[in-house]
Amino acid sequence: PQHEAIVKGDSVSQSIAAASILAKCVRDRLMTLLAGHYPAFKWDSNMGYATADHFHAIEQYGPTAHHRKSFAPIGQLTLF
Repeated sequence: PQHEAIVKGDSVSQSIAAASILAKCVRDRLMTLLAGHYPAFKWDSNMGYATADHFHAIEQYGPTAHHRKSFAPIGQLTLF
């Protein structure tokens, strides 16, 4: 099917803005749940964004099944 990229879509479409808010809320809830299972990764304070503490935990404990293998720092771990 045809599709069109909409740059800054959440500022021009209420549907896109609503979907963006829902996605962020779901992501934040998932990060809070993951933090309960993996406290060293501090997912509840970084909410999916890489922080120094999170990188340190990855170095110390290795990635979990929940880390994206396509994320460059995770992929680089296999080089060592």
